[in-house]
Amino acid sequence: MTITLNYQALTPADFDKVIQLATEVHGAGYLDQTSMQVWYDKGLKNGINAGFVVYHDKKLVGFRITYASQQWQIDKWCSTELWPVPAEQVCYFKCNTVDEHYRGHGIGGELLKRSIAAVKQQGAIAGVSHLWKQSPGNSAVKYFTKSGGILIKDHPDRWHELSLAGYECTICHHDCHCEAAEMMVVFDQ
Repeated sequence: MTITLNYQALTPADFDKVIQLATEVHGAGYLDQTSMQVWYDKGLKNGINAGFVVYHDKKLVGFRITYASQQWQIDKWCSTELWPVPAEQVCYFKCNTVDEHYRGHGIGGELLKRSIAAVKQQGAIAGVSHLWKQSPGNSAVKYFTKSGGILIKDHPDRWHELSLAGYECTICHHDCHCEAAEMMVVFDQ
């Protein structure tokens, strides 16, 4: 069965639905109105929006949050010494989320493709992400690899500090020990 999907740039009108889907997929405390606004603002650069949503009819079924290069904080989880490109030209793929009933239709890859087109227009030459290795069937790493992602480094306990501060992992609850794969896509020039 073919479904009709409507992809569009993320706007503040989408925030409530994005937060609801994020809570269902990632757990309570993952995203709220304040962090949603911050994430959205980090994706805007040179009048170009790097965040996208996808609807089936009027139901939000997926979203991608991407931070523009030089508009996000490089932290201890970023192995910049291993990156094949200068850090100031790297965007950050913050979050890709698809409703469980809509997985397997290429939505994650299409959202990533649209974000890559936007950040290239913003001036990025690569993008990095920390992918949740405990995603169902390790689907996060699989789709990112299929989209050209290369493994930079694995990070055990990536979200542990956040879980102790109130984030409730869907697997580990308030004592998260999930592992992240730091992966990068270098864009065609």
